[in-house]
Amino acid sequence: MGSLSISKTKNKGGRPRVDATPVMVRLLPTQRSAVDAWIASQPDPKPTRPEAIRRLIDLSIPRDSK
Repeated sequence: MGSLSISKTKNKGGRPRVDATPVMVRLLPTQRSAVDAWIASQPDPKPTRPEAIRRLIDLSIPRDSK
């Protein structure tokens, strides 16, 4: 049998760390339907629901240009 190579660095797995804050939000069925309709109107590849919500926030709340 050959010897096994053990790496000194540990793979933590999971999502990579990003500079973002997770936010849980509850949507009414009518709000969810509106988001899903907006997603359906987008070109392929369609955004996921979380990505769609981020894009809609960006469209409605301008960022500072500082």
